[in-house]
Amino acid sequence: MSLELRRTDAKDPAFRALVQQLDADLDDRYGDQQDFYGQFNALDAIKQVVVAYQGEAAVACGAIKAFDEQSMEVKRMYVQKAARGKGIATTLLLELEDWAKTLGYTSCVLQLADNQAEALALYLKNGYARTANFGQYIGDENSICMRKDLK
Repeated sequence: MSLELRRTDAKDPAFRALVQQLDADLDDRYGDQQDFYGQFNALDAIKQVVVAYQGEAAVACGAIKAFDEQSMEVKRMYVQKAARGKGIATTLLLELEDWAKTLGYTSCVLQLADNQAEALALYLKNGYARTANFGQYIGDENSICMRKDLK
């Protein structure tokens, strides 16, 4: 089945439904610790969202939001379990990076927690490198911050 990417915003119902699934997954992984990270994931500041569809089913999402004048922050990346292992996350990430470049940004940054080996592998495979923890993640030993220059 082919994959369709749709650019939208954080008001999109399919995006919101996928984010609920993402939050449930993160709660399972991190329990009470997720309360700290959850405060930085408000959807109202997110204006650029991509939802991936297989047929009529929304199976994955990701978003970017301005981090500083040069960088967009990758946020709320999620692929449903049944759709994993098919390259959807990479396709989604490349679409977000392309959108960031179109908007005039020269890099992307992101944060993930240290218990997400599959996410870390995805970002390393796609050219992200670890960087010093930024913003609210400074001093948080469970956070991994990454950066990629967009060419």
